[in-house]
Amino acid sequence: MEETSEDKRKTWTDEERLELATKLDAELDEYISNLERKSYTEGWPEDRWQEEMEKHPFFMKKAPEPGEELSPLMEGLQQLKYGEDENTPEELAYNYKEDGNFNYKYKKYRLAILSYTEGIRTKCKDKDLMAQLYNNRAAAHFMLKNYRSSLNDCKFALKLKPNYTKALNRAATSCFHVKNYDQCIDLCDQLLDKSPTDKTVLSLKSQAIAARERLKRDKRKQDRLEKKLNKEEEELINIIKSRGINLELIDGRKNPDLKDLEPQVPQIAQSRVHLDAQNKLIWPVMILYPETHQTDFIQNFHEDTLLIKQLEQLFNEPPEWDSQKRYTLQNINVYFESKDKCSVHKVNVGHSLGKILQDERLTVRGGTPAFLILVKSSEAEKRFLSNYRV
Repeated sequence: MEETSEDKRKTWTDEERLELATKLDAELDEYISNLERKSYTEGWPEDRWQEEMEKHPFFMKKAPEPGEELSPLMEGLQQLKYGEDENTPEELAYNYKEDGNFNYKYKKYRLAILSYTEGIRTKCKDKDLMAQLYNNRAAAHFMLKNYRSSLNDCKFALKLKPNYTKALNRAATSCFHVKNYDQCIDLCDQLLDKSPTDKTVLSLKSQAIAARERLKRDKRKQDRLEKKLNKEEEELINIIKSRGINLELIDGRKNPDLKDLEPQVPQIAQSRVHLDAQNKLIWPVMILYPETHQTDFIQNFHEDTLLIKQLEQLFNEPPEWDSQKRYTLQNINVYFESKDKCSVHKVNVGHSLGKILQDERLTVRGGTPAFLILVKSSEAEKRFLSNYRV
């Protein structure tokens, strides 16, 4: 009988199969070991693969920052969408408008404004598209409460598209927010010509009319108040002049005004000289103690009050800084400095403030009379007076 190929096929035992597999593994390892060893430089480095992956447009987690280097693929995509060589001005304007709309939808209004602005800069010839860009930028400004910018953009949109209802509505509302009530009412009337029953526009017009009347009323009230204050201030100046009180005038003027009565000391800045119900002067007064470098402030000193009465209140109890209790009514002298600051003059404490201020040698500086107090016959008083003519 003739022997077939199937009869010649060898039957393998498990041990033989295992031996053959081991031999083949060893030969494969030897072959790989003998291959030429070289680095693969065309891919991403192992230590930076994640960083490189995130630069890929499909996998990036955030948009590139301004000035950041772009991957070649991202740069290519941007050129396709924003490149002037690849797009007409109209296509660019549309692309930027779509970007702005996307940012606006997700409440990124500042980014939306940037996108719409880039679209406007293309200066494309499509007036309708340009009007949309201005109107959309106005909407983004409005959401950021930039009402004046919103109104300006609405005006540009309306120049390009005079009957643009959205721009008219937003312009009217922006006018209301910037308190331009007359223009708000005019814009509402334009809208009502087209849609007389529009409840939103009717309500806005009604609010604008009411706000305009309040503004006018407040203006009249403010005008009356200013007129009254001006009259009172003029009367105050005239009374001071009638008393014969010398004021130090600033800016080299000849006639006094309220600036000459403003206290220069922060502690009494709100206590400017004023009139009481009987048109008597109430002064802020400064008391200086040259020896101890201390200061007292009397915020409301009536011109009819005797100086000694006010000093009695000051020295009713010894000041904390007067540990030796030297400053008493019987043990002090009071002086004022002359206009030229070259001499000092003793004050009669038995006189009223008003009478003291009428001394022609005294000048009120900064609307605040000032008096110097020293212990009688003390070394400090002698040194102090030696610097002046007495």
